[in-house]
Amino acid sequence: MSAEVDLGYEKRHDPRSIEELVRLALTEQDEDAAWEYVAVLHYKGNREVLEAAARLCSSSQPRERQLGADVLGQLGVPERTFPAECFDLLAAMLQKESDPMVFESIGVAFSHFRDPRSIPLLLPLRSHSDSAVRFGVVLGLTGHDQPDAIAGLVELSRDSDADVRDWATFALGTLIDADTPEIRDALVARTSDGDDDTRGEALVGLARRKDARVIEPLARELSNKDVGRLSVEAAEAVGDQRLHPLLVRLRDRWAADSPDAHLLEDALASCAPR
Repeated sequence: MSAEVDLGYEKRHDPRSIEELVRLALTEQDEDAAWEYVAVLHYKGNREVLEAAARLCSSSQPRERQLGADVLGQLGVPERTFPAECFDLLAAMLQKESDPMVFESIGVAFSHFRDPRSIPLLLPLRSHSDSAVRFGVVLGLTGHDQPDAIAGLVELSRDSDADVRDWATFALGTLIDADTPEIRDALVARTSDGDDDTRGEALVGLARRKDARVIEPLARELSNKDVGRLSVEAAEAVGDQRLHPLLVRLRDRWAADSPDAHLLEDALASCAPR
């Protein structure tokens, strides 16, 4: 029996009551420790947990509503339980919510469903004043390739918050295979972003689509003193021999025992002159 299976067995058979687990999740100050109690509720995934989450979602206390959304988002591990009921509870909750952190948790919860019905529910929040809400919207839209979801992600890839831009760019560039002029133009715009991760995700997304506009900004990144792994991944994906000399010079600078050394070797092979 694998360690993962053992862990799941332990969580599903945790002797504590649902009421106690909810109380512990609400009162634990350490976020990671609190999430351990939430994970136990996910693994149990029975109707008692569903009913407890539903009560939390209708609470007058934002922290309780947030916990309710967190539980509904991944109820049933490894196989979802009560998916229709969970989705409907979250959708109803969204219509009357006002707290930013609860909005974010609902967006994150929807990200685990990949249900296109969540797209029109989330899009009105894409211009919310709180960046945490917009981040939740990005996660909720991630993985959807419907035109309205893509348009929302394109807009969020221009967000003022770096985390929102980064994840929206990642969602457009890597997490869907759709290839449109709008996606490519959005990625090109992010190749000069002030955030390193956002720039890297844009380069990877363009490289995956073999867009020639990636070569110039990617060459700049590979010429920098500090080169991130995303730039090397992009070089491998685009496989352009013009990048090979830059990768050779990078190999001379990177330690052979670097955890990313294999990525560089793959990029060198992909960009080798033919």
